[in-house]
Order: sequence, then structure tokens, then C-alpha cells
Amino acid sequence: MARKTVLVCDSCGNEVEEAKGAVMRVTYTDARRGAKQADLCDACAGRTPGRAVARRGRKPKSATTG
Repeated sequence: MARKTVLVCDSCGNEVEEAKGAVMRVTYTDARRGAKQADLCDACAGRTPGRAVARRGRKPKSATTG
């Protein structure tokens, strides 16, 4: 018997389509409080506060020369 996992948005309660969601993780500076995680749909993920963070790793070759 096959099983299907259905992902539901923690903010609005709508079903999240496959490859159309996001996970928001909040980590507290006080380590005793641990961390919290929420599954979000694309619409709710776009409304979350915060700013975009650059990806880690090497810069592209065109940006390093010059």
C-alpha cells in the first residue's frame, strides 16, 4: 500500500503543492529555547518579514576577476 504525505501550511491551513512551499526556521540566541520550524505555502512565505540572504560559497568567476 502506497502512502502520500500531505503538507499543510502552518499559517493559512491550505494544502501545499509539491515543490511549491518553504520551511521557515527560527533559531533563538538563547540556546535553551531551542528552535521552531513552520511549513509555509508560497503565498505565506512571500509575506514573512525579513530580508533575502546571500547564498554561501564561492563567488562566480566573472565577479572575482577585475
